[in-house]
Amino acid sequence: MKISIKNTAGQSQGELEVKFAVVENGKGTQAVHDAVTAYRAAQRSGTACTKTAGEVTGTNKKPWRQKGTGRARAGSFQSPLWVGGGVVFGPKPRDFSKKISKKTRALALRKALSERLKLGDVIVVDDLKLASAKTKDFVKVINALDLTGTTLFVSCGEENKNLTLAARNIVGVTLTTSDSLNTYDVLRPDKLVFTKSAFAQVEARLTKE
Repeated sequence: MKISIKNTAGQSQGELEVKFAVVENGKGTQAVHDAVTAYRAAQRSGTACTKTAGEVTGTNKKPWRQKGTGRARAGSFQSPLWVGGGVVFGPKPRDFSKKISKKTRALALRKALSERLKLGDVIVVDDLKLASAKTKDFVKVINALDLTGTTLFVSCGEENKNLTLAARNIVGVTLTTSDSLNTYDVLRPDKLVFTKSAFAQVEARLTKE
């Protein structure tokens, strides 16, 4: 499979041969599901916490005597039946993360990227270096590439301060790096824009045995 390379002005700069094996048919669908589920589960903080009757601040004194008052029996101010009492079976801090194997994670990313390539949702540019951090300069690049909807720009790991500053005020535009790209990132936006070097690094990740 080949994809075209463009510059920031939208002009063609040749073609790029995809080096990793494109996933065909229904293979990898379950891996994608598992990877997305694991990613979204890991985003949950799991910090919700309630106090049981034994943890609520209060006295051990019996509210009133057992018999003779005409009221229902009560033995504790911390009872879950009382306002300010403990909570029965309430949430406690927990870890929602799910573990998946490296092979499953790699297959999921390869499957997701393969599908986006088939649909023509992947664009490769020779470079994304901006002369300034002005948002209007980056908007010109977006217009030149004819990008609409949500877009994910994938660059190399080195710091690209101008790109970061120029993109932060644009709705629907997000940035990531080739080493942190995951399956959820690939599936979420309408378009994916890779720099040539970033795409090569992703390919290296996917071809590594």
